[in-house]
Amino acid sequence: MAGEYSGLAFLIPVSAAVGYGIGYGLDKWFGTGYWHIVWLLLGVAAGMKELVRKVMVDFQKDIDAGGGED
Repeated sequence: MAGEYSGLAFLIPVSAAVGYGIGYGLDKWFGTGYWHIVWLLLGVAAGMKELVRKVMVDFQKDIDAGGGED
């Protein structure tokens, strides 16, 4: 169980880095200077969405298994 959650610590930073990398590449390609900020924010948003989705799915599995009862 701890192994599953240890990967979540890297989810947002990796998503942000990938988004920044895409934006940086678009900046170089189009000769602009702002796409890296847009894609960085999109990467952070995607990482947050995936983090919430993963936690909610695991929480629902725990409730279905009876682990959420007092």
